[in-house]
Amino acid sequence: MRKLYHFPIDPASRQARIALAEKKLKVKLEQIDPWQTNNEFMSITPEGVPPTLVDLVPGGTITICGARAICEYVNEGSSRHPLLPEERSARAESRRIAAWFDIKFSQEVNAYILHEKIEKSFSNLGPTDTQTLRDGREHLDYHLSYLTWVLEQRDWLAGDTFSLADIAGVAHISCLDFLSEINWKNWPEVKRWYQTAKSRPSVQGLLTDRLPGFRAPRHYTDLDF
Repeated sequence: MRKLYHFPIDPASRQARIALAEKKLKVKLEQIDPWQTNNEFMSITPEGVPPTLVDLVPGGTITICGARAICEYVNEGSSRHPLLPEERSARAESRRIAAWFDIKFSQEVNAYILHEKIEKSFSNLGPTDTQTLRDGREHLDYHLSYLTWVLEQRDWLAGDTFSLADIAGVAHISCLDFLSEINWKNWPEVKRWYQTAKSRPSVQGLLTDRLPGFRAPRHYTDLDF
């Protein structure tokens, strides 16, 4: 069986898990701590960070590293349950928004909030810096404003169908929601989209993830909060 090395509250790992679930592919999950040296994992992937997929292919195995590569790989493996729209322009838009989350959103939001709240905790890097958190939350508001504008025009982030854009979006947003970082009363359009995405079986499987020392908000597993 194929194996996915992952960390539960990690947007990249979550994207890989959602994509595999959307394509109805069975996978064994192997949780790793990205901040601890793991020689077995390092021997598999040069990056040394999750997610990494080890897939069974005729004659052996193949290793795919990184969320974007894994999502594209599993999507191209079967025409069932496509993760990209049919139209070329819509496919380009889906990839653009996925990259927006993985690069811009990650640099301007996750690098502040997830670093302060999760990485510091697991790496024993000291207390959280309140100014860094304030900066990250200010950036988050900007991004949620942009998402609101997008979702006022579309049902899903890249158009009429659930796609890689939404997989990236819900993977990032759900990690912040786990940390109680989003005041949903202020973002009704994003909330509508998030509720619909959370209702998909591929996403529901993530909502039971927990981390030692952290408590998810009460609404986190509620599909109609």
